[in-house]
Amino acid sequence: MTKTLYGFEASIWSAVTELAVAELGYKDGDVTFKVVKVVEGENFAPCLCESRVEQNPAATIPVLESDGKVYTSTASVVACLVKDAPVKVKAGTAAIIETIHQQQYDPNFALFLTRDEAEMTAKRTALPGTFQALPMTFLANRQQLLEKYTHEPDSDMAPYKALYEAKLAENTGMRAVFTGTATASEQAAYFAASQAHFETVKKAVFEVFPAFLPEGGFIGGSVPGEDDFHAGAWFTRIAAIFGATTADEGVTALEKAYGAPVPVKVAAYWEAWTGRASWKKVYAKWLH
Repeated sequence: MTKTLYGFEASIWSAVTELAVAELGYKDGDVTFKVVKVVEGENFAPCLCESRVEQNPAATIPVLESDGKVYTSTASVVACLVKDAPVKVKAGTAAIIETIHQQQYDPNFALFLTRDEAEMTAKRTALPGTFQALPMTFLANRQQLLEKYTHEPDSDMAPYKALYEAKLAENTGMRAVFTGTATASEQAAYFAASQAHFETVKKAVFEVFPAFLPEGGFIGGSVPGEDDFHAGAWFTRIAAIFGATTADEGVTALEKAYGAPVPVKVAAYWEAWTGRASWKKVYAKWLH
């Protein structure tokens, strides 16, 4: 049984799969990890491996190659890892996993969340190489590579031209906002969209997610189950966005951002996860 898992160290959805591998009893060598440098746009390279753009038109990660099959959504990757794992855990609940992955609670847009000039300045001036600097680095590198791929005469690129053009247009608009070249109305619209997302994430933290969290421990019971891999990574990303850099700062960061104590269930869930060896391993470098 051979498995190759493609991911990136700052990706929330890669963190989901890494938590799963760490918790499910896979031994060294059972899963081969291959890094896709998403910040450099490497996920758009058609020649990187056959599972990338060719079999995954969205050019997203994680991707899992397992026994001749390719899994290209976070949910399907984790489901495969759980099914084949040496250690058996509680299977996932479709409604919970689907809720965590709903667009309105998107933790990736939350990383780019910028509600006013002060927050924009903080992102523009973040120290290179830090988690907080990722938006600026990501947009700049992605712009350069997508422009290259969009105008690349190589016939290997032709099948993906529509993808490159669509992603380039999206990235160009975002980069204009972050570099200050967008119009005033475009900037205002982005601030408004960020504020709206801030509020929906707040609802997730304070209302939606607590509805399926236990009073203590994990959704899967005394140990993390399939649902928990998704939820644990989601909460860690949100805490990191609001300034948490260690386990001890997670709850405080959320409470400072939203000006209210987080639900008891959320605080207990954070404590349960951050005490796990798997969580400490996945987030050894930084919370993301």
